[in-house]
Amino acid sequence: MVIWQVPKPVHGSAHRFKYRLALVAEGVCAFRYENEAGGGDHMHVGEHETAYRFTDLVRLQADFWQDVENSREKQ
Repeated sequence: MVIWQVPKPVHGSAHRFKYRLALVAEGVCAFRYENEAGGGDHMHVGEHETAYRFTDLVRLQADFWQDVENSREKQ
């Protein structure tokens, strides 16, 4: 989990945070939330990418940890 506050929004995002939150198990990324420049706010689940609606840092982290918990329950 890495979150930076940046001086201006990265291309594709409307807020002043750049982030990357990932769950990696046995060397494989199960899912990650990120907003790389040009990609906007989105998440990856396996090989699939979907948009993510960023509202604030509290919600971002809550969504991430909920996905971690859901992943554990599936095992």
